Amino acid sequence: MPTSFGVKLGQTFAKHGQLCVGIDPHANLLEDWGLPDSPEGLRQFAFTALSAATGRVGIIKPQVSFFERHGSAGFKVLEDLCVKASDAGLLVILDAKRGDIGTTMDAYFDAWLGKAAPFVSDALTVSPYLGFDSMRDLYAEAAERGKGMIVLCATSNPEGAGLQQAVMANGKSVAANIWQSLAQLNEVTQAPGEHLGSFGGVIGATLRLSQFGLGEIPTTPLKHASNSYILAPGFGAQGARLSMLDRLFGAAAPTVIASVSRSVLGAGPLAIDEAIDAHIAELSDGIE
Repeated sequence: MPTSFGVKLGQTFAKHGQLCVGIDPHANLLEDWGLPDSPEGLRQFAFTALSAATGRVGIIKPQVSFFERHGSAGFKVLEDLCVKASDAGLLVILDAKRGDIGTTMDAYFDAWLGKAAPFVSDALTVSPYLGFDSMRDLYAEAAERGKGMIVLCATSNPEGAGLQQAVMANGKSVAANIWQSLAQLNEVTQAPGEHLGSFGGVIGATLRLSQFGLGEIPTTPLKHASNSYILAPGFGAQGARLSMLDRLFGAAAPTVIASVSRSVLGAGPLAIDEAIDAHIAELSDGIE
């Protein structure tokens, strides 16, 4: 059996800390960097960001859409980026938010996490809103392959709140049910003695989690640590402070992948190294 994603994530936290650099080369950033909005500009941007991240953090998170918009040439850049990042020892989370049923979801899995996947990655973000169990077989396959799947749980966009806060027949919110399902899934797929399972949830750092049924009081949400890790966007440009990680996530803080993107990438190619270092320093202040 390959090493599970949960084990690899724990090892990465211990060696490099919890910061994750999102590589999101949208058109405005390419322009700000003085690069053309083309596959060539995309390549220079992505590999400059990767170079800055390598040796400083242990996780990168390319947003697939910004490569996909350049067609096959953009996907070629993403393929090459993933290979180089993996060769450098970084964990690669592909932020694709795929979600479907049946053979369609099987094909998504084959593309991103399968044995012959063209993209080298360790984990994939997925959407559960066609039913958490619609991907049940793929969870098992991911665990067997040492891959992770990170499920949208409580997202920072205001349009998601109505759905994710909705109360289900068991009296719990949709978000709380997804979080509970992740814990149960990890219980049956992780090996004895493993601290973290292979499956986690996307939970926005800017949210008041008590409103999503994920905590009793705003300052100590998720106060009981679990076997599920958290991918937390929203730090930096979106307003959440890395120095408040413990306050935001309580006992779950040690399991949080703290993701930053615009606040690092916006520093430009000449200052991105310093921006990552500053974020690392701030995050260390937020961990007791």
